[in-house]
Amino acid sequence: MSNVLVVDDQQILRVTLTEFLEEAGFFVTAVAGGKKAIEVFKNDRPSAVLLDLKMPDMDGIETMQGLKKIDADVPVILITAHGDVETAVEAIKMGAYDFIVKPPKFDRLIFTMQRAIEKLELKWKVESLNVAFETSLEWLLGRSDIIKKVIKQIHQVAWSDFSLIIQGETGTGKTTVARTIHNLSKRAKEPFINVDMATMPETLVESELFGYEKGAFTGAEKNKNGFFKTADRGTMLIDEIQNIPPHIQGKLLRAVEEKKIFPLGGAGPVDINIRIIAATNINIREAVAQKKFREDLFFRLGEFIITLPPLRERGDDIPFFSQRFLREAAAEMNKQIHGIADDALDLLMRYPWPGNVRELKNVIRKAVLLSSGDMIKPEHVEFLIGDKCEATSATPLMPLKELSAIAVRDVERKAIKQALALTKGNKTKAASMLQIDYKTLLTKIKEYGIM
Repeated sequence: MSNVLVVDDQQILRVTLTEFLEEAGFFVTAVAGGKKAIEVFKNDRPSAVLLDLKMPDMDGIETMQGLKKIDADVPVILITAHGDVETAVEAIKMGAYDFIVKPPKFDRLIFTMQRAIEKLELKWKVESLNVAFETSLEWLLGRSDIIKKVIKQIHQVAWSDFSLIIQGETGTGKTTVARTIHNLSKRAKEPFINVDMATMPETLVESELFGYEKGAFTGAEKNKNGFFKTADRGTMLIDEIQNIPPHIQGKLLRAVEEKKIFPLGGAGPVDINIRIIAATNINIREAVAQKKFREDLFFRLGEFIITLPPLRERGDDIPFFSQRFLREAAAEMNKQIHGIADDALDLLMRYPWPGNVRELKNVIRKAVLLSSGDMIKPEHVEFLIGDKCEATSATPLMPLKELSAIAVRDVERKAIKQALALTKGNKTKAASMLQIDYKTLLTKIKEYGIM
């Protein structure tokens, strides 16, 4: 039962409105003036307010403004005489939900009240779902500030039909992000097809993507739907998109633009309705600049681009994922392991994680397997990553101006990546560590394609 606050200085109308609203199923609190209304509102927080526009102690506009300072979302419905309709319209521009002209038509009043409360409850529900959504994505992707920006991007793009490119190093979670976007989209109940271009022989790419008709080539003994047709009405993830052969890139562009495919040996085009998500472990813009990937296909697929940062650039997520994977592995192996020793966690924090989150998961699972106590200790992880940790921590960071000119690009890139890892992505601190200015660091990050 929704709680409604009725505010009117005329006792007869106040009693009449109260009785009618209660008969309609509302719980009603009625007061005679604006000051009392604000006092009651602070304590009771009703779902809606029915407010007279003309009152002696405080008029409806001033009262509404006082209520909105307490709760900006509360729907306020004004009661006004015919001569004050213009003022009521102005009040709507100031935040009122609607107005009712005296004498009120009670059917319209009830309808307006119900709609106002339904709108408010829907807003609460959406906000609640958004909190649950963001919490679940943090569990999947991490809780660092940089990942929260990625989660916001997922939130923005999921419900659209934009084609998008997800780029990031191997093991950063590109497939997880793609599947999450599909699950949150209007295509969620339709197929999600993952096509890995890195494992597909070049000679089979066209027939696997677009399908073929019986007799199209030697061995084509029956019709076969390609991945495009299989994913119809759903989402197709094309993983490692940079591996698509140049002559197929043009056909892919045509399929994306025209929403039609041409199966090998077919008599004509076949309509398709799919959303394409492309994933790559390289900076795809560099591939375009090097003429290895078609620029027009890049712009068509990259209506929205999400870049997943490597784990070494978001050190705050290492303890989070370590504990999460520990709990999962301990449950899987039925072991009573409750935590990670500080010195073991220090090893994990200093390791550069070339395999990213996927590698961290594998290391934690192996550590749980090896542990016989209730804690993960250094000896359980150091033989897996210890030598690389020592090399990383022992390598001195040199000022860029002192590096050898012979291998400057390679050494600079490694030094910048190491500095960013040690400063957890803080570019100002990294620039200071490398003894260069902030602008130069940004230029070199862009030049070397450091994500």
